[in-house]
Amino acid sequence: MNFTRWSARLPGTQRRAAARNDQAVSPDRRGEGSVPGARAEQLTDDVRPVPAVDELKVREVLDHVPSLVALVHGPDHRIAYVNDAYTAAFGARPIGAPARGALPELEALGLLPLLDQVLRSGKPRTVKSRKAPDGRSYTFTCTPVTEVEGRGVLVFATDVTDHAEAAERLRASERRQRETAVTLQRSLLPQELEEPDDLRVAATYHPGGTEAAVGGDWYDVITLGGGRTALVIGDVMGRGVRAAAVMGQLRTAVRAYARLDLPPHEVLQLLDGLAMEIDANQIATCVYAVHDPNEGSLVYASAGHLPILVRDENGTVRRADEPTGPPLGTGGWMHASGSVPLTPGSTAVLYTDGLVERRNEDLDEGIAALERALAGASGGPQVVCDRLVRSAGVTPEHDDDVAVLVLQHPARKGAESELFRNAALELLGGVEAAPRARAFASGVLTSWRFPVELHDLGVLAASELVANSLQHGTPPMRLRLRRTDRRLIIEVTDGDDHLPRRRRAEPGDESGRGIAIVATIASGWGSRRTPGGGKAVWCEFLLPKPKPKPKTPGS
Repeated sequence: MNFTRWSARLPGTQRRAAARNDQAVSPDRRGEGSVPGARAEQLTDDVRPVPAVDELKVREVLDHVPSLVALVHGPDHRIAYVNDAYTAAFGARPIGAPARGALPELEALGLLPLLDQVLRSGKPRTVKSRKAPDGRSYTFTCTPVTEVEGRGVLVFATDVTDHAEAAERLRASERRQRETAVTLQRSLLPQELEEPDDLRVAATYHPGGTEAAVGGDWYDVITLGGGRTALVIGDVMGRGVRAAAVMGQLRTAVRAYARLDLPPHEVLQLLDGLAMEIDANQIATCVYAVHDPNEGSLVYASAGHLPILVRDENGTVRRADEPTGPPLGTGGWMHASGSVPLTPGSTAVLYTDGLVERRNEDLDEGIAALERALAGASGGPQVVCDRLVRSAGVTPEHDDDVAVLVLQHPARKGAESELFRNAALELLGGVEAAPRARAFASGVLTSWRFPVELHDLGVLAASELVANSLQHGTPPMRLRLRRTDRRLIIEVTDGDDHLPRRRRAEPGDESGRGIAIVATIASGWGSRRTPGGGKAVWCEFLLPKPKPKPKTPGS
């Protein structure tokens, strides 16, 4: 059977034959003999070659590109071409007109100087996400074109409105989260600082800039009673609401532990365990310090925090470097307390790392710069606080939170010094020490010109505290009386470290009433262990406020 003749009748054969006739046969192949029918059919199914890019008409391509295209030439950027997408976005533009008047949208976007720059440098430039007068956002790329007479610039704009709106929604969400964190942070910080009798204090907090999430910086001032004051500053690692929430828990815990009147290192030891319970992955740095006006020093403990800076009355700045333990939340470390002098006329500064830490700069350089600023900063604590923040270059766009706590122990002179007095008596001997203590307290309170009622209550409280110490304590013993402009403080120390407690005495009991009497007549009382071993038991009485002087007629 002649297959070739019958194959012409098969479906699709006629179409393939027509395709073969349309294709030119190469001259060098014609003399090589005939190609079998089956082989010829396989070759005719190949895809026709794609035209080369050089064969495409540029104008037709640009006219159909969805991006905006404009071509300008010459120093005044005369319009040579705009495509259909550009015309649809901004309207028709006159060919040959200068861009300054004919392309107002580019002038509104500030792109005309960019065209000049591209024309001069011969290098392409791109500006991202500019909002055009039509309300949409575009990314513009300006490319030099040398083939145009007099040189020109091709402006290519891509519509990025969807991306810009998504980015704006994301920024708005981040702003709301940041505002929430800032609100939480500020609400957890003390709204008003407590005002100790012997110290003047001021503090400030600056959240990080809009590009930085809020951290967990905090500070606090806690009056402990007996004239002593606790000061604390800390920094929770991390950002946002979580860090602020952890900070709030730690600050509340510090206030609770401070009421126990423990040494600073024991407070940090308790905080360390609490931080691990709150979040094992969250750590924090902290400095806890206690000021005792009777000792003239600042006793502190540090958990990975920056050193306290103290400037004495002569302007010399001292850095309290040791001891420093690891941050809270790491566990397994026994913290220790240190001491730095804080005599009358001194100023101390507690701060977080946002004040001194800078990128590409050693931390010690930042602390040294703060020392120099403190040495030259004079005035009250708030003035010093503001000057230190300004000297560190802290602005609303700062990339980290900043917390600063400044305290001053003022050197009082003249009439003010009469309101701050101290008197002490060593309790030597046996039972005869009690009447000596009563006589001493009576003489001191009389010389301080207290009212009769306050005088008698003070003598009774001193007598009961001394009697309690003589019965339950061990030498050495001391009675100390102290007055400030607000209160009278009576304190007895001895060598026994068992703290007294208030209890109900039965009618037949011969003891147990001393502390109950003191707690009843005094404004407050308390006890604590002293660093060298032993204890201190104290009570205080609020002084009556001075009566305002009557106004004279005509005043």
